[in-house]
Amino acid sequence: MYRKVLKHLLFLMSPEKAHYFSMAMLKIAISIPVMGWVLKQCFKLEVEAQPVIICGLKFPNAIGMAAGFDKDARFLNELQFLGFGSVEIGTLTPVAQPGNPQPRLFRLKKDEALLNRMGFNNGGVGDAVSRLKNRPPGLIVGGNIGRNKLTTNENAASDYLACFDALHPYVDYFVVNVSSPNTPGLRELQGREPLAALLRAVVTRNNELLKPRPIFLKIAPDMTNSQLDDVVEIIIKEKVDGVIATNTTISRDNLKTLNVDSLGSGGISGAPVRSRSTEVISYLHKKSGGAFPIIGVGGIDSLESAQEKIDAGASIVQVFSGFIYRGPSLVSSILAGLRLNG
Repeated sequence: MYRKVLKHLLFLMSPEKAHYFSMAMLKIAISIPVMGWVLKQCFKLEVEAQPVIICGLKFPNAIGMAAGFDKDARFLNELQFLGFGSVEIGTLTPVAQPGNPQPRLFRLKKDEALLNRMGFNNGGVGDAVSRLKNRPPGLIVGGNIGRNKLTTNENAASDYLACFDALHPYVDYFVVNVSSPNTPGLRELQGREPLAALLRAVVTRNNELLKPRPIFLKIAPDMTNSQLDDVVEIIIKEKVDGVIATNTTISRDNLKTLNVDSLGSGGISGAPVRSRSTEVISYLHKKSGGAFPIIGVGGIDSLESAQEKIDAGASIVQVFSGFIYRGPSLVSSILAGLRLNG
């Protein structure tokens, strides 16, 4: 039903409008008991899944929604209804910001990809906290945190710590995002010295608390092997709990969509990043000897692509663009056949 009917209707709208429209309709539908049952039957949403334990957290299943889909924790109930075992909210910043001017999100249909330059648009961490106080039970929620656009990299740690402090009572794990290409200068924080300093600040604050949360670092697929070597060393030295690999790519290589450059700057997610994301996961896993868990994300739109990430060394996976192109049944179709490590 989704790919034959609903997808075509939604793709008549702009990507942002379609996103909020579809989630609003889902919110209404599942509030009606009979409609909720009908949706589960139509999209085959229910499937028995194997829980996964990572860093002491028991994930109900191995499929999560990646950051960027539910920036402000508006759709946690709806995403849990669709079968997701975890949702990563954000990226959140201390102060609300509108993000980059629209249009800033584009479908690359021939590539089954998205190009975005959202620019950390969000209502601010306090706005998200107001909703997280009523988060649904049984769902693992991660908090993806970043800096405001006007904050310099020299002062970035204060923004990350402000978000960390506000979210700590309400999320299960944290993600330090230094890999978005859409906030000017942010990826400079992936350099060896600034990255180590930032992670040290967050880990130190975390260890001061009675109930520390697992800390993950989200990295770009465009890093060189030398940079990945630095990441492994820093993760182990600073006692960061794990890595999320990967964010969007700034590469425009081998795209089927013509004239992508005319759409402007931004990061590409979906099928074009699948191969490189898997390569990064495999490299990190082998280089570290499996010393830390990896959450795999990038081009996952089927059981095959999800299994590829697990086989490369990921503990669990996250989806985003694949969900847009494949629809609600994607989660259950992956879980029905996914073979986990260990």
